[in-house]
Amino acid sequence: MTASNPSGLHLPELLTCDVLFTGVGGGQSPGGVVVANGVIAATGDPETLRASYPHARERRAGAIIAPPPVNAHTHLDMSAYDFRALPYFRWIPEVVVAQSAKRGLAGTQAGADTLARLGTGGVGDIVWAPDAMPALLAREDLRGVAYFEVLGPFPEAADETFRQTRERVEGWRRLERPGGLRVGLSPHTPFTVGHRLMRLLTEYAAGEGLPVQIHVAEHPSETELFRTGAGPLWDAMRRLRYPAAFSEVIGRDPAPDLTPVRYLDELGVLAGRPTLVHMVNVTPDDMARVGRAGCPVVTCPRSNAHLECGTFPWSAFAAAGVEVALGTDSVASGESLDVRGEVAFARRLYPDLDPRVLVRAAVKGGHRVTGLPTPTLRRGEAWDARYVW
Repeated sequence: MTASNPSGLHLPELLTCDVLFTGVGGGQSPGGVVVANGVIAATGDPETLRASYPHARERRAGAIIAPPPVNAHTHLDMSAYDFRALPYFRWIPEVVVAQSAKRGLAGTQAGADTLARLGTGGVGDIVWAPDAMPALLAREDLRGVAYFEVLGPFPEAADETFRQTRERVEGWRRLERPGGLRVGLSPHTPFTVGHRLMRLLTEYAAGEGLPVQIHVAEHPSETELFRTGAGPLWDAMRRLRYPAAFSEVIGRDPAPDLTPVRYLDELGVLAGRPTLVHMVNVTPDDMARVGRAGCPVVTCPRSNAHLECGTFPWSAFAAAGVEVALGTDSVASGESLDVRGEVAFARRLYPDLDPRVLVRAAVKGGHRVTGLPTPTLRRGEAWDARYVW
């Protein structure tokens, strides 16, 4: 990444961008990086760099210069699905169920290959098919967490489901490699995992140091369910032969002031600091609870828009001190596995939000959620073309 003058001497290049995030601090806008002989010589404000390196050849590199982003939440096993933007309650039967034959190990491997090709900095993948877990853990080109997804709304089956899950997890953990993917747990949602199973899973994870992701407050119907015990979401669950009443699932009666977040908090789940995914339909009290507990949140802007779930209240979560990361969700709802697409979409969705916040979330937020060290762009480090988004 250096230029040559007629005398054959290599001159440094000054690469400029709209947003620079070095992995440290909050980012810079505009920003620049001086590269000399394939090594980072300096980073910072372009004007300062021009004065310090007057002989550097300048060119605009791209909109963003930063370490590779992390896809903090996705479903790789659905990577063979066709994308369709539909309202939430149509998308589930017309996409998830209708294309279920495409779901599984082959999709997982294809999605993992895509992430590797994109140079993704890390991943938080929800593993639905048990046979996909060993295949993921064997890969040497991915880092992050593979969260095994667990469902089970019937309280009487909680102990057996937990026993089977624990047996699987303990076997998979023996396949972990230093620097590779770690095994985690994903109790699917507060309404598809019964109260006893939710506590068993999250207490076990906290005791074993297992990372956890839970889908929470994705669609408005979820908040309606916890308030009333009824609504379109419960109607859909009943068609899948769920318990006779929602109170059996959550172990208490719904209430006008009960939300999925408050339920998890009072159940003791938030004490383990799980990562909460989506968190679109929340109250100020919900955000305050999450902030006090220290739980990070992953938002998937394109999926939320495509399924008509609403808009994640980013500024309010930031004000509550919550760490935010970005994910794509599945190809079927998010359209691609490239988190840079989420950043570009979010810049349009949140025109008043500082774009440095979005880039930081995709990099540092994602690395923190997946337990990975954040790479840094600093003097003396080798330059990598993947740093240009």
